[in-house]
Amino acid sequence: MASAVGRGAGAGPLLLGVRHHGPGSARAVRAALEEARPRVVLIEGPPEADALVPLAADEEMRPPVALLAHAVDEPGRSAFWPLAEFSPEWVAVRWALEHDVPARFIDLPATHTLAWGRQQDEAGVAGERPLDADADADADADADTADTAADADTADAAKADTAPDPTPDSAPDPDDVRIDPLGVLAQTAGYDDPERWWEDVVEHRGAGKGDALAPFTVLEEAMAALREAYGSGGHHRDLVREAYMRLQVRAAQREFEGGVAVVCGAWHVPALRQKTTVAADRALLKGLAKVKTDMTWVPWTHRRLSRTSGYGAGIESPGWYGHLFSAPDRPVERWMTKVAGLLREEDRIVSSAHVIEAVRLAETLAAMRGRPLPGLSETTDAVRAVMCEGSDIPLALVRDRLVVGDVLGEVPSAAPAVPLQRDLARLQRRLRLKAEALERELELDLRKETDAARSGLLHRLRLLGIAWGEPAASWGSTGTFRETWRLRWEPELSVRVAEAGVWGTTVLSAATAKAEADAVAAQGLADVTALAERCLLAELPEALPTVMRVLADRAALDADVGHLAQALPALVRSLRYGDVRGTDTGALGEVAAGLAERVFVGLPPACAALDADAAEEMRRHVDAVHGAVGLLGDAPAAAQSRLRTRWQSVLRALCARETVPGVIRGRAVRLLLDDGELAQAEAARLMGLVLSPGTPPADAAAWIEGFVGGGSGGGMLLVHDERLLGLVDTWLTGVPAEAFTDVLPLLRRTFSAYEPGVRRTLGELVRRGPAAGGGAAPAGSGIPGFAADLDQERADAVLPVVRLLLGLDEVAGTAGEDLAGVTG
Repeated sequence: MASAVGRGAGAGPLLLGVRHHGPGSARAVRAALEEARPRVVLIEGPPEADALVPLAADEEMRPPVALLAHAVDEPGRSAFWPLAEFSPEWVAVRWALEHDVPARFIDLPATHTLAWGRQQDEAGVAGERPLDADADADADADADTADTAADADTADAAKADTAPDPTPDSAPDPDDVRIDPLGVLAQTAGYDDPERWWEDVVEHRGAGKGDALAPFTVLEEAMAALREAYGSGGHHRDLVREAYMRLQVRAAQREFEGGVAVVCGAWHVPALRQKTTVAADRALLKGLAKVKTDMTWVPWTHRRLSRTSGYGAGIESPGWYGHLFSAPDRPVERWMTKVAGLLREEDRIVSSAHVIEAVRLAETLAAMRGRPLPGLSETTDAVRAVMCEGSDIPLALVRDRLVVGDVLGEVPSAAPAVPLQRDLARLQRRLRLKAEALERELELDLRKETDAARSGLLHRLRLLGIAWGEPAASWGSTGTFRETWRLRWEPELSVRVAEAGVWGTTVLSAATAKAEADAVAAQGLADVTALAERCLLAELPEALPTVMRVLADRAALDADVGHLAQALPALVRSLRYGDVRGTDTGALGEVAAGLAERVFVGLPPACAALDADAAEEMRRHVDAVHGAVGLLGDAPAAAQSRLRTRWQSVLRALCARETVPGVIRGRAVRLLLDDGELAQAEAARLMGLVLSPGTPPADAAAWIEGFVGGGSGGGMLLVHDERLLGLVDTWLTGVPAEAFTDVLPLLRRTFSAYEPGVRRTLGELVRRGPAAGGGAAPAGSGIPGFAADLDQERADAVLPVVRLLLGLDEVAGTAGEDLAGVTG
């Protein structure tokens, strides 16, 4: 044991070059530390995290986790250092804590890293070349690219050079080339896949076999040769980081008189072994910018360790690597058992015989391909052939659930956190809303106190930009008392919580302050009305007065009828939500009523002299206002009646004005007909006037689109009213040939929106020759089963069945009278 320490101390520190997130490296680190027994363990990572190291031994700590550093004055500027159970750095930290040995981080401090990212952003805005132009310009990724992302120290293939070559015709300088060390080594060994090469030479090498330091010696020699051939890698920041690490290693050697073990990326090992002066290293660090930084532990996920997630942590299969680390003996057999269990949970027939056969096939494939043990490619091929019957569909499930995985880490409650994060954690416990990496649906009944509180919390978080939940369509009910959410906790949300902490110390106070600030900063009336709706959904009564004051001011100043028409439906929806949640919406109702009056006054002149696109947009505004007026049920009966009467007069005015585009006039007639304010005979008369030979075919086609198009159920109206269908049929057959090609696209757009059954029925009616001319259909003609007048006896016969379908509890006589009134 002493000789091992001497080997690390006499010739310098014991340098353990690793691949980040590599289970083979993690096992080798543990074996090397057990053999060397150093007096201090130095780990590549931000020194600000030294105070957080003891938390790694807490019983509540469950990897994967990440060190999160963010600028105090700019929480959105942040960086992560993820650590999984199979990360060599995590193994080194745990070993140090278990053996009461100091563990320190020696990489460039986060205070410089975050400031470096800010300088790059500012240089990019100014059009200058950033200090580290070859690195990714994104602040978050740039802060940890060389540490934990894409294995930048040993395999940075995911990060391509972004700086243009000023002399493309000349040969590149080796010092400006960013290489993939693993790719070069794998190619030299005759492999076309660096991942497969790494598995064969490291991951499948059992820990504790032979010399524990042998793999680090070999890897150091390989990296030294690569750096000699290709230079330092082209990153100025790497040189700065390595200078800082050398200074920290020297200080530890003086303090502990040798016995220093360093766990870092293998790419850095030759640089740390390099003989340099203290003055030279300090010169590289002189003048580095700083920002005030906070650091804590946050949960992480296996999915975020995968390249497929968009966060390049250097491994495509964190679930597989986690399995290799936790099951060093018989890993293939244990893996196949896991796969079989997953497929059985999905109701696929997988027996123990399938497991045995899959293991045999994986071992045979490994032997044929010259591999020491089956790797992920062999086990995947075996699972596809034996358990999935050659199908990639169940195999995709295996990859998503096991190869990548949805493991979400946990951090202890003692970890530093902003007050907002602590309040959110308290609410999550009280409302039994656990943060999970796997997406799940949550059904809420707002009539229940707990569900209403959950809804309010999710809406408040969305208002703060913390998108833990996304609203989804409710299939079980269309009532406003039911909500459906899709929940999924992403590690980045921890940054969003830190950012939102500037608004308040609790979720309620922060959401209230954010809503008030958003109301003042809103640009348009529609933005303010949408914000008012969100305040009601989030139950923020203290923010409503400010929002309503801004809303009233914007509504008074905005003269654009389109903007007013867009705002009105959101206000009406807010009234309905407020009713469900028991919120006082009196002020909101007054603003909605005033807004409706302004729309009524300004809509007719705004509809005059519009082109086709503007007319279609205004038609949508008319539909929205009509629906909003119909939903103003919270207003007093007299006010509600007055609003409806005023709106009907506006629709009548739109019907009669020749300057109004046909699509709007047709829709106004249709809306009046649906509300029972216009007799069918009068609607047929208006259609007959529009479809007369004196009206240009394009105007008539637009009128038809407004009347029976736009998803308004116009197809069924034509099916059940032969007079209207006859008018359309007669007009269409009389359109001149030279005008037919102009109106055909409009008509095709109108009738193609109908369901196939409706189109088929209309075709049959036209083939039979329905009654035309707008008069009453003669007896015995038209649709089979329909007469000119209502057959009361036949209508009464269906009432018991309708009552049964609707689940009515009233007596048959009462239900019959009600339904008879409806059918009459």
